[in-house]
Amino acid sequence: MSDYVKSSPHFFRIVKISFVALTIALLVLAFFITAPLQGPADISNVPNPSKSAWFLMWTQELVSYSNLMVYSILGLGLVFFFLPWLPISPTADRASWLGKDQKIVNIITIVSPNIA
Repeated sequence: MSDYVKSSPHFFRIVKISFVALTIALLVLAFFITAPLQGPADISNVPNPSKSAWFLMWTQELVSYSNLMVYSILGLGLVFFFLPWLPISPTADRASWLGKDQKIVNIITIVSPNIA
C-alpha cells in the first residue's frame, strides 16, 4: 500500500463541485452567447492570411516568425510528455494543488508555456 498517494475525500469534493459549477456556467454562457463563426468555407475565396482555430493561433504566430520555431513547440510538447518521469523532484507524499514537494515540476509547468 505504500505505492498509493494519500488524499482526502474533502479534496475531491471541492474538485467535483468546481467541475459541476464550471460545466453549468459554460452551458449557460453557451446558450446565451453565440459563437463568432464565419460563413461556410469557400475554396474560391480563401482569406489571406488564412487563420487557424483560436486555440492554435499561438502556434501559427510562432511559425510565422520562422519555420524553425516549430521545433520549440515540439520540444515543449516532449518536456510535458516526459515530465512525470524526469528525476527532478521526489514522488508526491499526498495529493495537493502545487505541493511543496513538487516545486520544480510546478515551476516548469507554469513557466514553460510563457517561454515558447
